[in-house]
Amino acid sequence: MPKVPFHYVDLRAFSYATEDVKRVEQALYSLLPEDVELERVENVGHHGDRIVVLSARVERADEMRHVLDRLAELEDLDRVLDELDERVDDNCALFLRLDKQAAFRDEVRLGPGITVRTKVEAYPAKKEKAVANARETLSRLADED
Repeated sequence: MPKVPFHYVDLRAFSYATEDVKRVEQALYSLLPEDVELERVENVGHHGDRIVVLSARVERADEMRHVLDRLAELEDLDRVLDELDERVDDNCALFLRLDKQAAFRDEVRLGPGITVRTKVEAYPAKKEKAVANARETLSRLADED
């Protein structure tokens, strides 16, 4: 894959008191390159329950390519392409939600649990340009699959 038109890719998931934190970590690691470490923040929910926020940011081109290669496995990649206008905000950020349970099984599917946020390069920094850049990159991923 040539140049990656993203500044960074953030992944984040919550591990609730009813979940095994190690399994949620494994779900996130299934999408990340090996050398990326997760940041871990422990919080308390409204009812006093434990919530662990796990997150990672990848900024190097090779790391982002790894995440994009995993996203290329999405069966719904065409759906994401159709929804790009709704998935890219005015700050040129692209949002996806991936299924945490599927990621734990090393599968990539849209669904609840893991938030993916990527800042799309756009010069000038306009939503329309960001959508076009994201569309070009994701279309290339779909064609390579």
